[in-house]
Amino acid sequence: MNNGSDKWDWQAVSDFMPHFWDGVLVTLQVLALGSLISFTVGLVWALAFRAPTRFIRWPVGLITEFIRNTPLLVQLFFLFFVLPEWGVQFSAETTGTIAIGLHYSTYTAQVYRAGIEAVPVGQWEAAKALSLSYARTWTAVILPQAIRRVVPALGNYVIAMLKDTPLLASIGVLELLQRSRLEAAQTFQYTEALTVVGVAFILIAYPSSLLLRALERRLVR
Repeated sequence: MNNGSDKWDWQAVSDFMPHFWDGVLVTLQVLALGSLISFTVGLVWALAFRAPTRFIRWPVGLITEFIRNTPLLVQLFFLFFVLPEWGVQFSAETTGTIAIGLHYSTYTAQVYRAGIEAVPVGQWEAAKALSLSYARTWTAVILPQAIRRVVPALGNYVIAMLKDTPLLASIGVLELLQRSRLEAAQTFQYTEALTVVGVAFILIAYPSSLLLRALERRLVR
């Protein structure tokens, strides 16, 4: 503890590092699994939007609009505090992962829709002329082209999810920010812990954005 000194305390940083790496691990786990949920469920929403019957399209539209237009924090509280009253209960980390994945699936669904609609009509006609089945048309012709077009946009949402992981601290998930807050509360050295966390987010997010730009340029070519 630096007793009020304005000098940077490297010992405080050293003491925080074991907790820091634990927080990084939790954050990356939530990010990876949340992204998987987001991409998978988002594709399901996008395909449901193109269902031949409105009895599928309308409920899906209402659900996704509701999720997209309510705050992620409210959804976290609902899943963590309300669902257990109905007999459905998960750990804080699992709840946070599901909440982030479902929330962002409504955004990735729109990305998928845009990618599908961007596939030239001639591709659909060619598949029909070749007598490809409905499932074969989607899996072999439409989705490969659509997904290739939307990969950079999907990557942007991964970065957005990373920046939203600190919200999970509100339900007790010991992610990166929560670890730093707990450490700072014990040592009263907020500057060191919070600065390390801020730099960590930059070191994760900025290189990822550079990779996404490079990927986008490669896909365009």
